[in-house]
Amino acid sequence: MKKLIAGNWKMNGSLESNAALVQALLSHSADWKCDVALCVPAPYLSQLQNLSKASPLMFGAQDVSMHEAGAFTGEISAGMLKDFECRYVIVGHSERRQFHLESDALVANKAQKALASGITPIVCVGETLQEREAGLTEEVVKRQLAAVIHLNGHCISEIVLAYEPVWAIGTGKTATPEQAQHVHAVLRAQLHAASAHADRVHIVYGGSMNAANASQLLAQPDIDGGLVGGASLKAADFLSIIAAAH
Repeated sequence: MKKLIAGNWKMNGSLESNAALVQALLSHSADWKCDVALCVPAPYLSQLQNLSKASPLMFGAQDVSMHEAGAFTGEISAGMLKDFECRYVIVGHSERRQFHLESDALVANKAQKALASGITPIVCVGETLQEREAGLTEEVVKRQLAAVIHLNGHCISEIVLAYEPVWAIGTGKTATPEQAQHVHAVLRAQLHAASAHADRVHIVYGGSMNAANASQLLAQPDIDGGLVGGASLKAADFLSIIAAAH
């Protein structure tokens, strides 16, 4: 299974800077040994659709509605994302859980809507610093994943799972390769209990992966790639992470 390196631009970008970044990435695409995707703000989906044509670069969105259509101002449905040929969509990112109060059940519903439209949800799970210090890491991530399995058990092997320790996002802190591997192994075991095809699931690490730590993290047996934040906005850094994923 090829590793997956997915960039999450968060609320960053402009038409001009996006074009320059994608062009810089694609100029090295012949060297890629892994799958590469960029999850971009919704206004830029059309631009990415055009920039990535006839290239190995895949792209996705950062959120999706649990509703299919209707009076939900500001929401974006999975069907709309499909219109733009989105391959991926992030669901349950810690920032959505924290700032938009998204519950485990809502995240599971969003994953379901993505899967029904043929879009691969990148399902994020992870614990806060307070939860880690209380020894609750395994309990928290297993609870978050269990909700998604409960609703999507028959096709759970079609998701991507991202472990993002909340305490290591944008803080400069990173889980050690051993800490990350331990949680990835716990999640892998939970997937195996739910599906005979669990080995098909990419479990990627999403806690401040960067050019300096990518090689060590990606060398772990249960880390199948990365969900990369800030480093995905810098071509040189993102290419360095891509190069480490072989």
